[in-house]
Amino acid sequence: MNRGSWKIRIFIGLAIVAFAFIQKCSNTEENPYTGRSQHITMTSEQEIAIGLQSAPEMAQQHGGLYPDQRLQSFVASVGNKLVQNSIARETPYRYDFHLLADDQTINAFALPGGQCFITYALFSQLNEAQLAGVLGHEIGHVIGRHSAERIADSQTWQTATMGATVGAGDIGGIVGSIGQNTLLKNGRGDELESDELGVLFMIQSGYDPYEMIRVMEILKAAGGPNRVPEFQSTHPDPENRIEKIKEAIAKYQNQG
Repeated sequence: MNRGSWKIRIFIGLAIVAFAFIQKCSNTEENPYTGRSQHITMTSEQEIAIGLQSAPEMAQQHGGLYPDQRLQSFVASVGNKLVQNSIARETPYRYDFHLLADDQTINAFALPGGQCFITYALFSQLNEAQLAGVLGHEIGHVIGRHSAERIADSQTWQTATMGATVGAGDIGGIVGSIGQNTLLKNGRGDELESDELGVLFMIQSGYDPYEMIRVMEILKAAGGPNRVPEFQSTHPDPENRIEKIKEAIAKYQNQG
């Protein structure tokens, strides 16, 4: 490759990278429910649509819904109590709470737009207040728009990586690495934000927020000496979250 062609490739690559970050800045908005500035590229209606479309497949991956309608209704009642007593009721999202049949996998998760899930394996170890803590945490993910933020960040880094690859292969690898690390860091921040929101929703709904700490202890014990439960593998170590939860309890109880 001659020097002129190399310069052109570098210029094009840098232009694509610059475009990716300009686009990110132009799509930054303040979350009206958390006050945090976020890079978002979709509307709340699109989030709801994605969640509703994905929910059946996610349920199928965990053996479908748990067949006891009484327990399904109980999970829904606890989740809806949290929504009605918190800022969640003011959001445009459609909240649905699902108990999954999976009795082996310790897990709970939320899809964009309000679809929240908990496996029977985790549910069966919780009392009502602890269930409220888990569901409050998942509602926090929805309100925090964490999935939408991750999707937008992923799109930005894909564009940036493509631009760097055009300019020089080695740089592309570096940019790709930065992107992955940034996404992981944001994910840890998401969990802590959701923990804090979960504590707030528990207090507002009349649940003992210290039961959230007990949830962390249950998750840690579920891992045993060798096995890591799915919930823990996709979330920060429960031990590392307990201090932040204690801080959130002190913060919101003092406000009350």
